[in-house]
Amino acid sequence: MTDELLTATDKKPIAAFKGKTDYMLVFEKEEDVASLLPDLAKIAKINARGIIVTAKGNQYDFVSRFFAPACGVNEDAVCGSAHTTLTPYWAGQLGKTELLAFQLSEKTGELHCKILGDRVELGGTAVLYLKGEIFI
Repeated sequence: MTDELLTATDKKPIAAFKGKTDYMLVFEKEEDVASLLPDLAKIAKINARGIIVTAKGNQYDFVSRFFAPACGVNEDAVCGSAHTTLTPYWAGQLGKTELLAFQLSEKTGELHCKILGDRVELGGTAVLYLKGEIFI
């Protein structure tokens, strides 16, 4: 891992991994993730879509946040695609195939995550934002 990646937040991770599109930084405890201050300029320069920060949760199996400033998303409210990286990691760490996750963004969100072979099934509450039709 590069120094730029490891210094992209104000806290030092206990582990770092590269997923298909994102880096994942693992921290010691939930409070580290909740109070973490990202350096968005450094994150924007990293050769990845963004960074996922995570820790074992206090009331949830795990917690996370996701930053992707190079894609125009400083912090994603609840990032489903990040949980396709998070779920297999935490399933392995916790020895479970069904997990309850919480994203600690400003808006927050709870996700039900389930390992289905080589796939991840995600569930939760959503709000309809837009409905329409496209004619080609």
